[in-house]
Amino acid sequence: MKKEYQHIFEPFTVRRMTMKNRIMMTPMGTNYGESSGEMSFLHINYYEQRAKGGVGLIMVENASVDSPEGSNGTTQLRIDHDNYLPRLFKLTETVHKHGACIGIQINHAGASAQSARTNMQPVSASRFPSKAGGEIPRGLSKEEIESIAKDYGTAAKRAVNAGFDVVEIHAGHSYLISQFLSPTTNDRTDEFGGSAKNRARFCRMIIDEVRKAVGPRVPISLRLSVDELVEGGNTVEDCLEYLEYLNDEVDIYDTSAGLNASIQYQIDANYLEDGWRSYMAKAVRDKFAKPTIAIGNIRDPKIADDILARGDADLIGIGRGLIADPDWCNKAQYGDVCDIRKCISCNVGCVVNRIGGNKPLRCTINPDLINGEAYKKQKVNKPCNVVVVGAGTAGLEAACTAAEVGCNVTLLEKGKEVGGLSVEISKIPAKKRLADFPTYLKHRASKLSNLTIKTGVDATVAEIKKYKPDLVVNSTGSVPLLPPIEGLHDNLGKKDASVYSIKDMIADVKNYPEDMTGKKVVVVGGGAVGLDVVEFFVPRKADVTIVEQKAHFGENLDFITKTGSIEFMNKNKVNQYPNASLLEVKEHSFVVRHDYKDLELDFDYGFVCLGMQSATPSLQELYNHFIYEGVEVLNIGDSAQTRRIIEGVKEGRDILVALERQDFI
Repeated sequence: MKKEYQHIFEPFTVRRMTMKNRIMMTPMGTNYGESSGEMSFLHINYYEQRAKGGVGLIMVENASVDSPEGSNGTTQLRIDHDNYLPRLFKLTETVHKHGACIGIQINHAGASAQSARTNMQPVSASRFPSKAGGEIPRGLSKEEIESIAKDYGTAAKRAVNAGFDVVEIHAGHSYLISQFLSPTTNDRTDEFGGSAKNRARFCRMIIDEVRKAVGPRVPISLRLSVDELVEGGNTVEDCLEYLEYLNDEVDIYDTSAGLNASIQYQIDANYLEDGWRSYMAKAVRDKFAKPTIAIGNIRDPKIADDILARGDADLIGIGRGLIADPDWCNKAQYGDVCDIRKCISCNVGCVVNRIGGNKPLRCTINPDLINGEAYKKQKVNKPCNVVVVGAGTAGLEAACTAAEVGCNVTLLEKGKEVGGLSVEISKIPAKKRLADFPTYLKHRASKLSNLTIKTGVDATVAEIKKYKPDLVVNSTGSVPLLPPIEGLHDNLGKKDASVYSIKDMIADVKNYPEDMTGKKVVVVGGGAVGLDVVEFFVPRKADVTIVEQKAHFGENLDFITKTGSIEFMNKNKVNQYPNASLLEVKEHSFVVRHDYKDLELDFDYGFVCLGMQSATPSLQELYNHFIYEGVEVLNIGDSAQTRRIIEGVKEGRDILVALERQDFI
């Protein structure tokens, strides 16, 4: 055990369950289940990777206690019938052999269910939708409430029968129990509404049914939105009050936050500090002297150990961090923490795919969630030289992957540094976590003796030919999109004008004054880049305006980031012009058309953030030359099409497909 992380790797016992360390994998949906609600073998492989990686406890994603009424998705796990026991038992058996404990979270979605999927009107405490624009549910009768409470007990009994070590009741995040607990969704006037005790009554009934079902030896965990972080919602103090009526049979408090209306705090936005929610765990622990789980953007072992050392919590919950790197625990305990592939909190593959797109779980920085690093067991069967042009994240992933299976790889980068656009964007303070991924890739590359990186090199055909390539990978990235708008090219970056691109802004990011009171900043482009610029200047007290051609800001962003950005702009009274087109760029003003009127927006700093376009300076030349030599040229990442990091990284890993196609592996 490493001394600096001694608190993480202490065993922990509650009732009959003993965890080998203090790390719990938090429950997070995968969409890996069968459409029937049965656990798939894909699912089992996914959880086995995390068990092999050294985690102390895996808490399986929420399983429905009452489907279809309480269903939370098209492939959600079910535990409302004995049919589901065989696969659940296979899961627990598989995880236990690697020394990990395993629990399952049981849940009823309530008003978060969708009639389009269930063919039933959602139910809840009252007639409040679980989110803005959501379906109006019907309030449950007392008899229905009693029946659902018994469903939880029956589900818990099945969980113990299937071999789970702990059962977690989900009482947060705008699901059914949360809808009773929160005054924002409960206006009942009977014994289930009004006072904290009444709003907690349904949860109390469920806890009692679960305890009766699991007996005295199995621990019960309760997941809560300790701080709902919405107007009129439960605060930490309110939560501590209602927990007085729930505490005696609860063994562990899983302290989460937020409702659907504050989802950027429920599923942490990338600007939130590491371990920011630990104050919630501490508040519950201090009052009730029960074990608590701290969660919230915890990716660094030092942060995790400090939370435990301070006594804020007894356990550390990591969700996305273990999606990004299933070996987080083993690397922290036995290896090099620089080898940890730290989650960058982008919320793209893990949140947008599942919740926004009803697609399977993916990860921006981990292209294989099921098989992990099994690809490294493959080795080339004959010498293979690979040349990669461009050392952004896609190029680095391709180069490392090829080298790891035995290719001789040369990576050519025109600039002085590797890492590409990720490194540049991470210079914006709110995006600093983005740098963790290229830092990891550089460290990974440094350990590969058959990978040579050359910077400051113009990758001409003549240069590439020196390395006698069997495969060429073009990964030259993207550059800012600058369309032929009147005055744009004449004024951009010019000495007498105040018009800048995102690259200009980043290059000067350390030189902007901390206090810009009275200065006008106008940003054209309301996508990810434009919103980054807004969020940089608002804290400096500048008068900020944003212009977007589309009806909504952040249209292609994940909805966690988008929700946070819109909240930020509204709270800070940013001047917003959706449905507005840029007509002309002047030295110190933009002319835009908004609501059929032409407006001239003056500025001290004007930023044009209209997106990115592929940069392929020599791609056609590479195609034209190497096609006659029988050498395949792959074009990956933004140089193929401007998208997100996730697509480029996957294409980098998919170099294995090209090597297989050419019979090298």
